[in-house]
Amino acid sequence: MKKILLIDDDKNLCHLLSSYLFSCNFSVQSVHNIRHALVVMNENKPDLVVSDIMMQDLNGYDLIKLLNLSDYLMYVPVIFVTAKGMTHDRIEGYNLGCYAYLTKPFDPKELVAIINSVLDHIELCSKSSTVLSSNDTCNSSHNLHDNFCFTAREKTILSLLLKGYMNKEIAINLNVGIRNVEKYVTRLLHKTNSRNRVELIRLFI
Repeated sequence: MKKILLIDDDKNLCHLLSSYLFSCNFSVQSVHNIRHALVVMNENKPDLVVSDIMMQDLNGYDLIKLLNLSDYLMYVPVIFVTAKGMTHDRIEGYNLGCYAYLTKPFDPKELVAIINSVLDHIELCSKSSTVLSSNDTCNSSHNLHDNFCFTAREKTILSLLLKGYMNKEIAINLNVGIRNVEKYVTRLLHKTNSRNRVELIRLFI
């Protein structure tokens, strides 16, 4: 059962949404501020976080910034569910690294569909990463990397892609510009004759 952490200062919404998510076979814990959420996450890391943005003291944007500073929590996916529905609000959320942005009021069925999509994507990337690691232990004649004649940097970028990293996360991890990352991703797609990232990932499953 996947663990969902719900963060919202609206206690009534937390109760209703927790009940609904539980009925959809998720394990749900709810908290009402970011500080408490960080304590809970460090004690029992969730599979995914659903968070409001507008809260007293620290807000949802602060949450992602703090998660990005933690090696233990930085890859926990965050979905924003918020009344902040302006385009610039969504852009800020995506630029920080949220996986999805849902504006209140919303249909809880849509939220569950988003959660399942995010978790399925992460599981796919995890499986791909495991297969890639297994391939790396084989001799060079059976190594997919070598078959495609990847450079060392391309191998590094590919490994991070298969772990589910986005371009911005790769850029931060490698301390390079995001346009530089985009250039290497384009090279990987070209060398593997893949139309998009999904095809690239499936190639290594």
